[in-house]
Amino acid sequence: MIPQIHKQGSHTLGLLAYLYGKGTHEEHIDPHLVASFDGMAPDPGRDASATKKDLQQLLDQPLHLLTADQRPGKHVWHCSVRAAPDDPILTDQQWAIIARRIVAATGIDPHDGAGCRWVAVRHADDHIHLVATLVREDGRRPDHHRSGKRAQAEARLIEQELGLHRVAPGDGTAAKRPTSAERHKAQRQGRERTAREELRETVRRAVAGAATDEEFFDRLSAAGLVIRKRAAPSGDLLGYKVALPDDVNKDGELVFYSGARLAPDLSLPRIRERWTGDVQAQDVPRPHSEGVVGRKPGAAAVARRGTASAAWQAVLVVEHGQDAVVAAHVAATGEVLDALAQTSAAYTRRELRQAATAFERASRSHVRAARGHDRALRQAARDLVHGGPALGRGEDGATTAMVIDMLFFLITAAAHWHAKKGHTQQAEAAARTAEHLRTAYQAAAAQPLGVLYRQGRHLSRPVLQRQTTALRAALPELAEQILAEPGWYALAATLAQATDLGHDPTALLTGAVERRELDSADSISDVLVWRLRRTADLPADASSLPAHSSTGGRFVARSTAPSVALPRRRRGGEGTPGRTR
Repeated sequence: MIPQIHKQGSHTLGLLAYLYGKGTHEEHIDPHLVASFDGMAPDPGRDASATKKDLQQLLDQPLHLLTADQRPGKHVWHCSVRAAPDDPILTDQQWAIIARRIVAATGIDPHDGAGCRWVAVRHADDHIHLVATLVREDGRRPDHHRSGKRAQAEARLIEQELGLHRVAPGDGTAAKRPTSAERHKAQRQGRERTAREELRETVRRAVAGAATDEEFFDRLSAAGLVIRKRAAPSGDLLGYKVALPDDVNKDGELVFYSGARLAPDLSLPRIRERWTGDVQAQDVPRPHSEGVVGRKPGAAAVARRGTASAAWQAVLVVEHGQDAVVAAHVAATGEVLDALAQTSAAYTRRELRQAATAFERASRSHVRAARGHDRALRQAARDLVHGGPALGRGEDGATTAMVIDMLFFLITAAAHWHAKKGHTQQAEAAARTAEHLRTAYQAAAAQPLGVLYRQGRHLSRPVLQRQTTALRAALPELAEQILAEPGWYALAATLAQATDLGHDPTALLTGAVERRELDSADSISDVLVWRLRRTADLPADASSLPAHSSTGGRFVARSTAPSVALPRRRRGGEGTPGRTR
């Protein structure tokens, strides 16, 4: 249940006209009162002799207790209370109880005998509107300070008592949701999303990996946004606003949104903290491709491989670092997701975009980020953007699977950190992100793991036996489980290829699980495949290897056999996303 306090107004009759009207799209059905301050207010919805003017005069009567110069300029209090989508349809009697509890909790009518006059109007199954006049019956102003937080607290109690969907309490760090007017406007224009939402995503993408004001604004311009900058008399840039080129108001003027109105961390000062931290931080290693066997990968694949390494290192920080440093890494993870979504092939792009959108809520909390420590992740986001679009096949497609796998670990670690800190909404957002990544991973990994599976099935018996021995030596407690998995053959092929390059398979396996648990994975083998291929500098796409091998001579470059179905990774603990470990 979500109560929302709207801006105070000065026209009671105008608000009543809207509530009792048909709505902008005929969406108001059977408008009527469900409750009022005295239980006897006229209802112009169901009483033919009552008018909206009658109701307005009744509500505003306490204003006449004050002289004209004492009356508040904005005396109309308005609160909507909406049920969750999966809640049952409540009766008028239930909504009446909810209305009385909300006005009491917010100080509008605290049941002290002299509260404000109010009514509750219902014109849809899933919500009501509360309207009150902000003058009490004794002529005093009500104590409705922090009424929004008070309404939220009461809503949590109502949910519990009525068995409704439990909404996670907010902490004031979420981006502002689109208003009803913005949603209706988007519907009229045939847009899937509101202008606010489109602008927020576009600005987020422009920020991802950007290093200067100039680069940021160049990206906004390239995305087609109209930009309005705000400068001080000295010429120093203070802020910015953006608009869609075809989003205008009733007067035909462009509708601009400042960065802060889009999200708390998209104001210019907060954005600048990112690249200011980059300058202060020490240099970080750039991804390289010289050691990768086979055909030299393109820029998109190199960027993905480097991002996988950066994500892998960030997991350690999120699990064991100080809170301010962790917050910086979590925020930078959002930039990586944005950059990956805008540069990936079509078959994973939708899920990756949804993952980035979901994680936007998880990227902010009241823990202030210590920028600069996130330099490696921000560089990874920058490399993804400058690496350009990735193809959906070959090394591009396989390294996409690799980086999604590593990001899944990082998102999981972020979810656990948020849960530990009591950031309920952020933890839930990270869990949703993980589900989108899970789907994107299945699409990206099917082909490259299928190639490895077939290569593993064609290994000679002595080679396969050597890899089995190495597995049992490195992971004695998990060996039998891994050997029973369909993905074991992909892992065996990876171990054989690493051996061809002079690596010790036992040492590789031991290093792959160091400081990482694997017990919670349904498919340990495919997780180990990506770790080993990254560590041993093997190409993510095994079909790019030569068609022969010194270990068995049975590797094949390509195959038309159907790819193996990937096992589904199960969830971790309650309230957290599933793990890939």
